[in-house]
Amino acid sequence: MKTLSKIALALGLSALAASAMAQPKPENFVKQRQSAFALIGWYFSPMAAVARGEQPFNKADAEARTARLVTLASMPWEGFAPGTENVGNTKAKPEIWSQQAKFKAAADKMQEEMGKLAALAKAGDEAGFKKQFGVVGGTCKACHDDFRNK
Repeated sequence: MKTLSKIALALGLSALAASAMAQPKPENFVKQRQSAFALIGWYFSPMAAVARGEQPFNKADAEARTARLVTLASMPWEGFAPGTENVGNTKAKPEIWSQQAKFKAAADKMQEEMGKLAALAKAGDEAGFKKQFGVVGGTCKACHDDFRNK
């Protein structure tokens, strides 16, 4: 009987620990989404000079940056979990949670356009890359206009 009790206790504690680990604190969701957006800016912003013709197009650099961006573009959205609306220092508007379908559509559009940018970088299509860079930037701006406080 002692062995059975020990096994039951161990299973119960394991379930409790797994449950606690599976539910991050709301502050961690905010940190996650802000970190993902910061990294998106880190890899996206330097390409603006290329898009404006101020820096030469470098296929290898554009390909490496956009490959990272494709991955990063899928990351911030899970950080907008319910219950994080008023957590921490955030610029997220309440419309993110009240207009979830519109917010998801904006996120999906950015990811789709980022994928196109990566394909143009991989192909070495400088003219297409420069044009698509503006399209991707437009998706970012549209989402900021609708869902981000200044």
